[in-house]
Amino acid sequence: MESGLYIVATPIGNLGDISARALEVLREADLIAAEDTRHSQRLLQHFAIETPLMAYHDHSDDRAVARILKQLEAGGAVALVSDAGTPLISDPGFRLVRQVQDAGFTVVPIPGACAAIAGLSASGLPTDRFLFEGFLPAKSGARAERILSLASESATLVFYEAPHRLLATLQALSHGMGPEREAVMARELSKAFETIRRGTLADLNDFVASDSNQQRGEVVLMVRGASGSDMEIDPRLLRLLESLASEMPGKRAAALLAEYSGERKNVLYQYLLDRRED
Repeated sequence: MESGLYIVATPIGNLGDISARALEVLREADLIAAEDTRHSQRLLQHFAIETPLMAYHDHSDDRAVARILKQLEAGGAVALVSDAGTPLISDPGFRLVRQVQDAGFTVVPIPGACAAIAGLSASGLPTDRFLFEGFLPAKSGARAERILSLASESATLVFYEAPHRLLATLQALSHGMGPEREAVMARELSKAFETIRRGTLADLNDFVASDSNQQRGEVVLMVRGASGSDMEIDPRLLRLLESLASEMPGKRAAALLAEYSGERKNVLYQYLLDRRED
């Protein structure tokens, strides 16, 4: 096996999804750098792989990198794995790859499972252009700001989300992008309780709120990109409109903002009426 750092994709659920090439690399490597050695050990035990393991994650210090570089300097091969899926896709490893490349060593991708791509492939949403956003901010204010900044994006949006924040995120997406925006929730992909559901953001919010089982496991959220009608009004302007309407009558708020922005007063006021109905 040639010396180098091998970026090895592992299953996101069903162990049968691992490739023959990935198994070969994991068996023949001199060292496996894993995000969580306890988690990866279960995978290796299942396939009777006895390659030595070390931890490498976002909080690893220079000693971990030095150990990997020393192995490569000796002509060895190191496999990098994350807890599940393709390493570096919302997982640690970016700095390690750069340091290995800068030191003159080869970096070899071993393709395989990726939750974002698996979710997109079964979503029924446009996939000619998509924007992977990973995890939204955990704090509600920062999350709302990020969503507003993405509301006019025309590409399909892809998010990862922790189960305990799923409902809050669906509510924030519905508020920031409109409850009628089409979206897909892909949960526990390739696992026993796999769920793929397409509907409006309001539909998904109701579905998750009514079934606590949907608030468990790994989740990929995909939101259809903005259409022409979605982009008629700048989302930041709508946020300002809602703030004004909380302090004065809606007609007055719409009139003031129309004078300030040049947007049509009746369009702004209709937006407030629609929000109240929702």
